[in-house]
Amino acid sequence: MTAQVKAFYHQDTSTISYIVFDQIGGHAVVIDSVRDFAVNSGMVGSIFADQLIAFLNDNDLTTDWILETHAHADHLSAASYLKERVGGKIAVGKGITEVQSFFRPLLALNDELFTDGRDGFDHLFKDLECFSFGLLSGRVIATPGHTNDSVTYLIEGNAFVGDTLFMPDFGSARCDFPGGDASLLYDSIRRIYELPDETKLWICHDYQPGGRELAYLTTVAESKADNIHISDDVTRDDFIQFRQERDSHLSAPKLLYPSVQVNIRAGQLPEKFFKIPIMMPA
Repeated sequence: MTAQVKAFYHQDTSTISYIVFDQIGGHAVVIDSVRDFAVNSGMVGSIFADQLIAFLNDNDLTTDWILETHAHADHLSAASYLKERVGGKIAVGKGITEVQSFFRPLLALNDELFTDGRDGFDHLFKDLECFSFGLLSGRVIATPGHTNDSVTYLIEGNAFVGDTLFMPDFGSARCDFPGGDASLLYDSIRRIYELPDETKLWICHDYQPGGRELAYLTTVAESKADNIHISDDVTRDDFIQFRQERDSHLSAPKLLYPSVQVNIRAGQLPEKFFKIPIMMPA
C-alpha cells in the first residue's frame, strides 16, 4: 500500500510536521510535532498541535506512533500533548540518552531527569530497526552528525530526514551542537544518498531562501545533483571543512534551552520554569 503524507507548516519556527497514514479510517504516525511557544511571555499553546489532532480525528485515524527525528533545538515538541489526546507510542533514536546525559547537568536537571530514555519516551529505536502501523511498515536509519540521536524514518519510499538535510538550495544541518560532528553528518547523508534515486525526502525545516515559496519535498536524485552543501561532487574533506567553518559563525537558536528541556523529555513541560544557563565569555 502507498503511504499517504499530510504536511503541516508551523510558521513561527519554519517547521514542517507530518502525518503519515495508510488509508482513511486506518492507522497513522505523527512525525516532528510542534507546540506553540512565545519566548517573550513564556506562553505555551496548542493551536498548531490541535490542527494535527483535528486531521487525525476527522479522518478517523488511529495514532500508533508519535515519532521524533531528534531532540530539536528550535521548537518545542508536542509529543506528550498528542499522546494524552490521541494515544500512540512516543519514539526517538537511542542516541537520545547521550543528549540527555549532556544537558542534564548543564540545565541542573539532576533530580528531575533520567538519562536512560525513559522520561516520556516509550521506545528508543536502534539503527535499521523496523516498525509498523496499519498496513504500512517503516525502517529507522541512524543519521547522526547534527545530533547524536538524529534518525531518518523510511516509510514506503518516503524518507523523513529531520534536520540532516534541507531543500537543495539551503543545504545541510549545522554540526556545532553537543554531539554534533561534520564527519558523521557526511557519512549519514551518504547513507541517505544510497537509497533509490526516486526516494522522496521530506524536510523538517524550510527557511525559504531568497523569499521563495515554501518547499519541503525533494528526492535523493535531486539532492545528490543540486544540494549546495553536499552534492555528489563534494568530497568528504571539503564538506567537513566547509561545515566547520560555517558553523563557527552561527548563533545559537533563540529557543535552544526551552526546546531542549522539553524535547529530551518527549515534549513534557517543566513544572513551573524554563532554565537558561549563564554563559561567560572565554
